[in-house]
Amino acid sequence: MRRIAIQFTLILLALSAGETMAAEMLVRDQQASRDAVANARPGDTIVLANGTWRDFEIVFTGQGSAAKPISLTAQTKGQVVISGQSNLRLSGEYLHVSGLVFRDGHSPTNTVIAFRRTAGEYANHSRVSEVVIDHFNNPERHETDYWVMMYGKNNRFDHNHLEGKSNNGVTMAVRLDSVESQENRHRIDHNYFGPRPVLGSNGGETLRIGTSHYSMSDSFTTVEYNYFDRCDGEVEIISSKSGGNVFRGNVFFESRGTLTLRHGNGNLVEDNIFIGNNVDHTGGIRLINKRQTIRNNYMSGLKGYRFGGALVIMNGVPNSPINRYHQVEDSRVEGNTIVDSDHIEFAAGSDEERSAVPISTSFRNNLIVNTEPSDSIAVHDDISGIQFSGNVLSGVSKAPAASGFESRQVRMDVHSNGLAYPTDDALSRTGVSRSLEVLQRATTGPDWYPKPGYGSEFDGGTVLHATPGDSRIFAALQNAAAGDVIELAAGVYTETKILEVSQPVTIRGIAAGGDRPRIRFERTTLFEIQDGGSLRLDGVIIDGSLAPDTYGNSAVRTSPYSMLHNYQLIADNVHVTDLDVNHSFNFLKVAKHTFANRILIESSSFEDVSGHIVALDRETDDLGIYNAEYVTVRNSTFSNIGGSLASIYRGGTDESTFGPHFLLQNSHLDNVGNSKRNKSMASVFLLGVQVATIHVNQFDSSRHVRVVETVGDPITRISNNRLVNTAKPEIGPLQRNAY
Repeated sequence: MRRIAIQFTLILLALSAGETMAAEMLVRDQQASRDAVANARPGDTIVLANGTWRDFEIVFTGQGSAAKPISLTAQTKGQVVISGQSNLRLSGEYLHVSGLVFRDGHSPTNTVIAFRRTAGEYANHSRVSEVVIDHFNNPERHETDYWVMMYGKNNRFDHNHLEGKSNNGVTMAVRLDSVESQENRHRIDHNYFGPRPVLGSNGGETLRIGTSHYSMSDSFTTVEYNYFDRCDGEVEIISSKSGGNVFRGNVFFESRGTLTLRHGNGNLVEDNIFIGNNVDHTGGIRLINKRQTIRNNYMSGLKGYRFGGALVIMNGVPNSPINRYHQVEDSRVEGNTIVDSDHIEFAAGSDEERSAVPISTSFRNNLIVNTEPSDSIAVHDDISGIQFSGNVLSGVSKAPAASGFESRQVRMDVHSNGLAYPTDDALSRTGVSRSLEVLQRATTGPDWYPKPGYGSEFDGGTVLHATPGDSRIFAALQNAAAGDVIELAAGVYTETKILEVSQPVTIRGIAAGGDRPRIRFERTTLFEIQDGGSLRLDGVIIDGSLAPDTYGNSAVRTSPYSMLHNYQLIADNVHVTDLDVNHSFNFLKVAKHTFANRILIESSSFEDVSGHIVALDRETDDLGIYNAEYVTVRNSTFSNIGGSLASIYRGGTDESTFGPHFLLQNSHLDNVGNSKRNKSMASVFLLGVQVATIHVNQFDSSRHVRVVETVGDPITRISNNRLVNTAKPEIGPLQRNAY
């Protein structure tokens, strides 16, 4: 008893001497949270009550310590939703934020989470973990903002979930625009960077460290064990624009673009895994600048080309300005494995400006294997400044140099880590290490927040039924959910209202006795695809004979307002007729700042259309912005079309995008493009399209195909087409009167 009393007395004495215990403060409104922040002491925890906090600009400041940080967290992780016009700013020392979800809103400033309060008021030794930012986008597609901006020094961003950034601006950036933020030694780890859709312009990077202006400064940021899942914004998934950074142990899954060492020197890229699964434009690593090390990285099934290849070593610009391309020098590429990937580029970008070839660089002990023999290695300039040694090629038609490469048959087996390795033990030191650990998606981000699945957006719904009559499709749409199918019985449907499509839906016709459902409409458009919507048409007739006698009608149009979400339009086994009550009656008409991932017309027929079939030509500011990524037309017929089958415009000289892509195959064009109002004067007009294939089609009494090449290394394939009373295709560079 005496011993217990003595211990209790000692505790009382300690408390009376000023030893206070940490407090945990549950707050239920914004004013209470501000008061709690103002009064917080080292070791205190401020707890936001469960629920939705709307229009909440959180300013979290304080002076914690390494042993006793000040924390801001959720009462229950994942059950505190920050919505509306909200954001978070941190400044001070040893702060920790966790458990919040930013959803259903956007930041009123240019940043959702900033490691500073104002310029000069930075956070240091602070941490943001288990925080979610989910589709928290500015409503204007090309209004630039950032989701996370790191300033200060020695901060950590870990186990967070960032998904669905669709407006312009880098998802996450590390800023070096002050001495206080340079040589920062930040750590970015175990985050889930979820799908970022194609932006259709520059400004869609997922992670950027530094900017061109400060690229000669070191950041010393470590980016490790993050999962990049379908991060497709633009050609640079990660843009490193500073020195001394480490990129280690990350997984890039079906992500279009590359980890790009764009500016800055002395960076390390090691132990990363790039899984393309043969998805278009999936890439690996692009090397620029000095003293870079790329080692023990695994790349498989990557289909990117040019600057987006599996491994790209660039040419530089002599005496390069800070924002261009510095010469590759004193760099090492060693112990990497590249499997079934299409493009490995040496001295890439060689031209009159980029003439500084790589020097004092080694390329050794790399393994390059193709299951099917291919010419996957390209050399664009003098590579005598690269020393090759110990590299092994299998299924590669030609080595890039006379020595330093052994060509042999290499058999690969899948190892316990899920990666493929040579079965021959003699190659154990060639390519990546057998001990390379593969980061699992489930171990990144907070374990309490679901990650997005895979599959088509049109799948997973139920089938709704409609019968002929007035406004029957309109009524069915009111009851439809995402992924649903509206089945139309044979007969005539007269729609008196615009059919607004705000989620993915399918309109499918059921034929009876050879008759298909016929849809007529009395408004200036039949379908309006709104933000979040996608439309699949299958087995129906669209009849424009009841449309009003006005200029600019359409069968399908996008919302007239900026759309954050990319959409799809599929027309399969569809017959479109009588879109000709007035001139410029298009099948599809799009608005500025809208973007389609895919437009597919297949096994369909179009007749008597006064305008274009697909008019994708609203982005005429020549800023590298365009309206659709993939436009595919197969096995279809077009007769008496006043405008073009496709009018696609992508102006400007920016090289940060993948598309547009256009395919026309096995189709018949009869009297297409001959209207005097068709200012492109072409049956197919493509300006700035990056990949165009026009193959095995017939053109009768139609305008010629016109392709205007503007930027990058466009691929144009026109072959095996039959031209009857139709001029030959015109392919050439941009002229002032191109459009």
